[in-house]
Amino acid sequence: MNRAVNTARRLAIVLALSAWPLMAHAADEIQVYNAEINEPGAFSLQLHGNYVFKGSKTPDFPGGVAPNHAFNGTPEFAYGLEDWWEIGAYIPYEIGAGGHAQIGSVKLRSLFVSPHAAESPFFYGLNFEVGYYKATYDPNRYNMEMRPMVGWRGDSLEFVLNPILGLALSGNDHTPEFEPAMRLGYIVSPKWTVAVEHYAGLGPIDHFNSLSQQSHETFLVVDWAGPVAVNFGVGHGWNAASNDFTAKFIIDIGF
Repeated sequence: MNRAVNTARRLAIVLALSAWPLMAHAADEIQVYNAEINEPGAFSLQLHGNYVFKGSKTPDFPGGVAPNHAFNGTPEFAYGLEDWWEIGAYIPYEIGAGGHAQIGSVKLRSLFVSPHAAESPFFYGLNFEVGYYKATYDPNRYNMEMRPMVGWRGDSLEFVLNPILGLALSGNDHTPEFEPAMRLGYIVSPKWTVAVEHYAGLGPIDHFNSLSQQSHETFLVVDWAGPVAVNFGVGHGWNAASNDFTAKFIIDIGF
């Protein structure tokens, strides 16, 4: 992920110690992947978190947590195996408006990328993620996500696209859901980047939901690539299927 994002993620870690992009429900990780990974043998910890200041007061499913005034997050542990391969693990959690907290799942990922993406003008990659979820966190106990990523970075601009597919491995419906995410950034300096990120949940790939049932949220984001990288953003949802106002952060600490 880009240096600014890495820096932002580190900063988020410091702030919280505590992400599917279908924004109407709990999303522990709100992030556009940019193919940057740890060097071989390097370990990192990221702290992801987001708070829904204004969202639906009705749980997404019976027994779930309503998005309104809920905090969602996850620590992410990552280790570089090769200059093109990184593995990681998440332990997502959520804290509802009433203060009730729960650990929601355990997720594992394997990320394959073009080597040295941070120094390349064109980069690409593919992330595979599988997770086990508590019934109160997601009605589908087992899920998988496939996240391709492709991007370009110039002296002052960058564009990254993640055409994500989410798939329920349990339950009755195994049709993949299309959940694209994209980022357009302006590189102010080696340490600072300002970006617009958009996250959408369009529905099953064989028949997209109607526009009113799709989720669409746009975030204004600032990245800082310091010793601890930080990503901070505020987002607005564009219809009733999206959370109206959400703040998110990622803090990234390398070891």
